[in-house]
Amino acid sequence: MTSIQRGSLTLPMSAVGPENPLPPLAGLPDGAGAVDLSEVPADLAAAARYGHVRSMLPYLTQDDYRRAPEESTVDTVVLDNGLLRAVFVPALGGRLWSLTDLVAARELLHVPTLLQPANLALRNAWFAGGVEWNIGTRGHSPFTCAPLHAAQVRGPGGVPALRLWEWERLRGLVFQVDAWLAEDSPVLHVGVRVHNPQPREVPLYWWSNTAVAETSRTRVLAPSTSAFRTHYSGKLSRVDVPVHRELETTYPAGIPDAADFFHDLPEDLDGRPWIAALDETGYGLAQASTGRLRGRKLFCWGESVGGRHWQEWLGGPDTGPYCEIQAGLARTQYEHLPMPAGADWTWVETYGPLRTDPALVHGDWPAAVAEVTRALDQTSPAACLHAALHEYTEVTATLPPVASLSAGSGWGAVERHRRALAKENPLPPESTPFAEDTLGPDQVPWLHLLRTGELPEPDPALPPLSYVDGADWSARLAAAPEHWATAYHRGVLAHGAGALDEAADHYRRSLALNSSPWALRALALVAAEQQDLTAAARLLRQALAAAPEVWQLAVETVAILLQAGDPCLALEVLAGLPPSVAGHGRLQLLRVQAHLAAGQPERAAELLRAGIEVPDLREGEISLDHLWAQACPDTPLPAHYDFRMHV
Repeated sequence: MTSIQRGSLTLPMSAVGPENPLPPLAGLPDGAGAVDLSEVPADLAAAARYGHVRSMLPYLTQDDYRRAPEESTVDTVVLDNGLLRAVFVPALGGRLWSLTDLVAARELLHVPTLLQPANLALRNAWFAGGVEWNIGTRGHSPFTCAPLHAAQVRGPGGVPALRLWEWERLRGLVFQVDAWLAEDSPVLHVGVRVHNPQPREVPLYWWSNTAVAETSRTRVLAPSTSAFRTHYSGKLSRVDVPVHRELETTYPAGIPDAADFFHDLPEDLDGRPWIAALDETGYGLAQASTGRLRGRKLFCWGESVGGRHWQEWLGGPDTGPYCEIQAGLARTQYEHLPMPAGADWTWVETYGPLRTDPALVHGDWPAAVAEVTRALDQTSPAACLHAALHEYTEVTATLPPVASLSAGSGWGAVERHRRALAKENPLPPESTPFAEDTLGPDQVPWLHLLRTGELPEPDPALPPLSYVDGADWSARLAAAPEHWATAYHRGVLAHGAGALDEAADHYRRSLALNSSPWALRALALVAAEQQDLTAAARLLRQALAAAPEVWQLAVETVAILLQAGDPCLALEVLAGLPPSVAGHGRLQLLRVQAHLAAGQPERAAELLRAGIEVPDLREGEISLDHLWAQACPDTPLPAHYDFRMHV
């Protein structure tokens, strides 16, 4: 009999920490056009050029974590039908943390032994393992390390199901993930619904990413004969599956460099795209879906020292190797799909164990694909998937929750109020309620603006708690009584839209009304985008003098000084930082750069040899090995500084 119950998970965790108080105005770390699309079909290249965003506004960055795990407990929701047990963590993006085959007593996912945030997501913080649900734009979801609303609902056939949902602020979408284990089902069903309440088309991105353990003989299979490969050279190009020249593209343990392989699936798959990762015995996890979720991808870390180091960086020194099998709406993760105004898109996915003939799945490719297809016909037949989609779309997806399990953010409730006042289409009230009791301090000033037409004036010495986005908010701020914060937020809205001159005017008006480090910093970023690094450095130094405890502001200030070619002044700023800030790993890294730029390699070498740990090191970032080569040219790169993603 299927059950749903609350549980808990206890393991070492490094806390994500408070959000960065500085809005992300400088753009995404991997901006539009970062990939070479010269070797892909024209329609794919066009889709890859569509839907880009300048930044993650109105979200704030999650970068204030350390590498100091402590034994911690987080709440879970557990589904169990006697054949499978699925453990979800609503507070961490609804991550499917564990999926256990109870018959074989085997874990199907890569489950890390600790939870360590690292700088791999759109908002920075990300952690490895399980299955994550990615929406918004290219990259790991804004909700990777944030809570989703969770409730019990009546699932297909009357079984208890888990619903996870949120208001996605970047695109203005409501999404929900419903998971259920049918009686005697060998697979977990996951229904996804995305609703666009906007009166306009919205670029949509979705990928379900599954981490699985990797052995020397793990083979990742999908029904394709070619894939689009991307790696850290920045080019997307077509490769053959399973062998491209001398590269075996289906055994991740033998692939030398970190890489993505986006399988180019044929159109006709009986409406059931799939991907599977099977070990040397022919056993493993298979993911299948209805046809809307057409993309399939293998990600592997590669055989380099850096690739292995990244896995240990995320999971600890005892972590086992893993790879990811992923499923998305588009062929690749460079693309967005146009979602029409008012549209509802739904699909159903299945996750479960697969048992196959190892001689077949590790042999000739057509026979291997046929063997997986045969096994999937037993666990996730296409007809059953289509029937599940019909019941999910027509009944389950629109049912109201039966009992609340946990709460996400209050932004959906704010949006519900805003839409009512603006006489816009309401959000789906029954299936994904955004209750009043979810409203918190971040939402209070904006709710006050909606209700009274006035934005409360905060202390300019304290950073604003939160930000909004969109034309309606801009109009409300313009109509509100003016003070430094209304002018500042109008500047942020213009800045996020790329209207730099307008943003600068608003920031200057804000400073004239009441000086704040936040408007100084924002005006500096405008100057930097307009290539006036001298002005940017001057403004950032003023901002830092007013808010010296904000380490992220110190990072931006020193980085701009180095870009402006003034390493001596950068070192002077670093020397003047309070002790609580000066020791941050990112600032230590900048200190090394400043010493090198100032012609002091021996000081840089001294710092590097003493040891620097940068908690927010970015995936693909190679600054440590470059700095070591400059400061210590006659000494081999230590393994703990080797994050190079290629051999």
